[in-house]
Amino acid sequence: MDGATRKSGWIGQRMTRREDARLLRGEGRFVDDIAPAGCLHLAFLRSPNRAGKITELDITAARAMPGVRAVLTAADLAGTGQAGVNPLLPGGQVAAMELLAGDRVQALGQAVAAVIAETRAQARDAAEAILLEVEEEGTPRDGGLMAEWGTPLPPFDEPVTARIDHALLAPFALEPRAALAEPDGAGLRVWLSTQTPQRGRDDLALILGLPGDRIHVIAPDVGGAFGGKASLMPEDAVTALAALRLGQPVKWTADRAEEFLAATQGRGALVTAEMAVDVTGRATGLRADLAFPLGHWMPYSAAAPLRNAGRILPGPYAIPAHVRGAGRMTEGAAVNIYRGAGRPEAAILMERLMDRAAARLGLDPLEIRRRNIAAAPLRGGPDRPCSGDYAGLLDRLEVETGYADLRARQAARRAVGEVCGLGLALYTEPCGQGWETASLTLTPTGRFAATTGASAQGQGRETAMAQIVAEGLGIDPALVDVAQGDTATTPEGIGALASRSTAIGGSAMWRAAGAMANRLLAAAARALNVAEADLRLAPEGICGSGGLLLDWATLARRAGPVRVDIRHEAGAEAWASGAILAELTIDPETGTPQLERITWVDDAGTVLNPLLVEGQLTGGAAQGIGAALMERIVYQDGQLLTGSLMDYALPRAADMPPLRLVSQPTPSPANPLGVKGVGEAGCIGIPAAILNAAMDALPPGTPDLSLPLTPEKLWRALNGMTP
Repeated sequence: MDGATRKSGWIGQRMTRREDARLLRGEGRFVDDIAPAGCLHLAFLRSPNRAGKITELDITAARAMPGVRAVLTAADLAGTGQAGVNPLLPGGQVAAMELLAGDRVQALGQAVAAVIAETRAQARDAAEAILLEVEEEGTPRDGGLMAEWGTPLPPFDEPVTARIDHALLAPFALEPRAALAEPDGAGLRVWLSTQTPQRGRDDLALILGLPGDRIHVIAPDVGGAFGGKASLMPEDAVTALAALRLGQPVKWTADRAEEFLAATQGRGALVTAEMAVDVTGRATGLRADLAFPLGHWMPYSAAAPLRNAGRILPGPYAIPAHVRGAGRMTEGAAVNIYRGAGRPEAAILMERLMDRAAARLGLDPLEIRRRNIAAAPLRGGPDRPCSGDYAGLLDRLEVETGYADLRARQAARRAVGEVCGLGLALYTEPCGQGWETASLTLTPTGRFAATTGASAQGQGRETAMAQIVAEGLGIDPALVDVAQGDTATTPEGIGALASRSTAIGGSAMWRAAGAMANRLLAAAARALNVAEADLRLAPEGICGSGGLLLDWATLARRAGPVRVDIRHEAGAEAWASGAILAELTIDPETGTPQLERITWVDDAGTVLNPLLVEGQLTGGAAQGIGAALMERIVYQDGQLLTGSLMDYALPRAADMPPLRLVSQPTPSPANPLGVKGVGEAGCIGIPAAILNAAMDALPPGTPDLSLPLTPEKLWRALNGMTP
């Protein structure tokens, strides 16, 4: 923290989100709300077949229909470039994005043709008039990823094992994906519902063959993302290309069926492991194999889930480990990052192994974790926790839950026939790497304009950034106007990924506030012709020994605009952690699970705004509960069986148990704010705790169940049948 930067108590305040008043009044501005004059509408014809050869594609009737301005096929897109794929893992073969299917369809739901018409209804009607025939045939899938962490270990003598089969999940943001492209001089202005506007700009430039400065990307209000809007998608690029070709604005908005068919999916991994444990309960070795599906093409962050799972293991435990991982191309939709992105798979694997080892040795699950936790997280190296007190998390959880009494009550309940279980989870979470930008300007009105390269999809980013600036300058947050998501005002930035926005983007803003404080004092000293040492910052402006000398507006008029631009490079990665206890019952007649309570001790480092943190933890818990108990994408014979909310189950308010959140932070040394990530934690630790609670309730010796834990699956396990 710079010497001139003030600490004024705004960090840690429970401030309500400044964004909410506007959104609750219906004044949000989402991509589909934007309707420039002469806007055309785009609809896709999607393959109803799995992989196969296109034997007929007749667009004649569609082109002749009312209002149709163009019908595009792969032949019309020859010469377009390719979006990038992040080379997070060495080697491997990239399966590139196809904007539209060429001679072959690679997957059910892949876009084959795009119709642009004067109205959305006309575009959809014309798309249905296209004649498409596909000869289905098995397709060898090219591409994939291989990785390895640690060194091979000698064979284990009677290890404990775990095998977790994760269902594919839909990220399911409230706002479906959308794109609007408008010709702008020699380039394009593109509105995207995205987490990464700057990356979207760069990928569009590669695909369209335009200089980056001729593409202006804007992410207005974005109604959720969860990783599903992290990468540029084929629909975004086709919409932009259509606008460029036709010289008119073109808009595409997905409907829910399209999202189930063609949006990126998450999870789907099969993870297995074996762990050697000595008679004292100390784990002496871990060997894990991770198999992740990739879908039929690879978005920018396709390698992140596999990489995260591999580099995290063995999580918060001090165990020699050897991990092998593979990502395989499949016929389904692309599989990309989804809230947690590999961290949940690593956490659930370790936590099942801990419970398995405890059962074998007759130890309490809490005790075996204590015997294996890393006593002091290693600092400074790659893929190592920055800080944390894992023993302290377990101790606090034990106290907050009255753990010994809970176990005693569980025994009493079981004695009268109840089927009930307690499930523990201890997890670690790396929270993003790289850099981010921030700009801070004193405007002529006496207000401060803060621009962040981190984007927002409902996290309360404007509120948090205003608090950071207010803390650094000693002013009221109401004086700070926060902007994000526009590549014209924030030319560089990464966006919102991997729980990195506060740790890295917030640190950039904190440094900008410190530099701004110094520049304000220097500007005031010049304007007043006094020594800088005789001045200080105050909430209203610049003060001297006699009181207020220049308010902010007067300083701006006399000194001119004062601006600071910061690029913050994270020297190390912040790692969050937490400990969770889930209490669960199972109805023995129906197998229906009921979560009675979840207690969660969380270490998110310095807490900027407890209300925002609680909101993120609660939202993550809801999605973690969905993954554990009900959410599942299902294909059968090449068709999607879960293509609507009639078949794909999401948690509702009634499915949420009492959730007790306890904050026990240890500041991170990896950034100047001491913050860690929080947005993905619920998807990481909650499913592991729920699965352990269910397995604790089931008869001893029950094999590990796949996710989700449906009533049928639990009923079968209760009755000794194959789930």
